Amino acid sequence: MNKSDKIYVAGHRGLVGSAIVRNLKEKGYENIIGKTHDELDLTNQNDVRNFFENERPDIVVLAAAKVGGINANNTAPADFAYENMQIQCNVIKCAHDYKVKKLLFLGSTCIYPRLAPQPIPEDALLTGPLEETNEAYAIAKISGMQMCKYFKRQYGDNFISCMPTNLYGPYDNYDLSGSHVMPAMIRKFHDAKINNSPSVELWGTGTPLREFLYVDDMADACVFLLENYEGEQHVNIGTGKEVTIKELAEAVRRTVGYEGEIIWNKDMPDGMPRKLTDVSKLHKLGWTHKVELDEGIRLAYDWFKENVENARL
Repeated sequence: MNKSDKIYVAGHRGLVGSAIVRNLKEKGYENIIGKTHDELDLTNQNDVRNFFENERPDIVVLAAAKVGGINANNTAPADFAYENMQIQCNVIKCAHDYKVKKLLFLGSTCIYPRLAPQPIPEDALLTGPLEETNEAYAIAKISGMQMCKYFKRQYGDNFISCMPTNLYGPYDNYDLSGSHVMPAMIRKFHDAKINNSPSVELWGTGTPLREFLYVDDMADACVFLLENYEGEQHVNIGTGKEVTIKELAEAVRRTVGYEGEIIWNKDMPDGMPRKLTDVSKLHKLGWTHKVELDEGIRLAYDWFKENVENARL
């Protein structure tokens, strides 16, 4: 990549895209473009083609996606499958047609089998059944990642993919109807503290193991891969460290300063029992994370408090 390259970040205002834009600017990339959903509907093939025709980006980062937690995935699987496949097909095909120099596709670790070996290596993909609660989203993401591989294999396009683990940080989604576990906990404990509620209900048993990566670390890894990686195989992005959901809840509660009771609703689903990425490939390439979990939770909560009026609630 050159500092003068025109870089299109799809999803530039979301959790992932905004972090990538921040990191690119910190590294001296100033020619960055982004469009809101009102300005460009990525599910509309004609709109996407017109955008590429007019803008001719050199680099594309495909961070736009319909995302959500267990509840959102369970209740709207058709929407998750359709919208994500539409976005991916439109952007990837146009990146090929308009000879984009490099494209980075962002997947998700939910693409891996429910009972994948732990830590999960990149080659565990497509070796077993998916977790049912997010199957539609996972299948869409697998399709996008494989499409990048096929365009590279057939046409020589410089399309690469990465698989970030569970992310959190500035500009996250705190709407409890569709948020992931970390922002949901921050919102619940914060609201309970403000309202002096005696207890907070959390879903599941609290026993699943999860890995969490601060979003600015993820962005740094993405830009690192754009600058240094051209392989066909996708690359896991994570910390290689895990905690139980109960341990996470206690860490968030301490940071927020909530002193009430946690009630675990065991009638609600846990999702995958364990999901830890094998990040040895990324480490060998020369990148490791910087922000540890306790510091990341503090940074995320500080952002939430400062931006609560404008956060996605």
